[in-house]
Amino acid sequence: QVQLVESGGGLVQAGGSLRVSCTAPGSIFSTLTMGWFRRTPGKQRNLIASITRGGTTNYRDSVKGRFTISRDNAKNTMYLQMNSLSPADTAVYYCNSIPLTDEIVWGQGTQVTVSS
Repeated sequence: QVQLVESGGGLVQAGGSLRVSCTAPGSIFSTLTMGWFRRTPGKQRNLIASITRGGTTNYRDSVKGRFTISRDNAKNTMYLQMNSLSPADTAVYYCNSIPLTDEIVWGQGTQVTVSS
């Protein structure tokens, strides 16, 4: 199984920006559509952005125009650039493949906290 590693979270003021990263060992990363998910306390983990191996992106309406997903297949790394952050974006951010597969294990996630 492949364990994903998310990083780059932190505390930021409303209106600020943050970039989180997702890395995966091995070559499986470059073959998959990947996505960023987030979970707020008491709620389900929701998909907010996705990117195909060719670079086609898709966004949930709540982040469209503010977040940008990208990937570097050579580095087995995916990014989420988050701009114009609001307290509603406070969550633990995770990455995973789409669709989910038994070969990839959820990582610990990275906490993003936006203060008002």
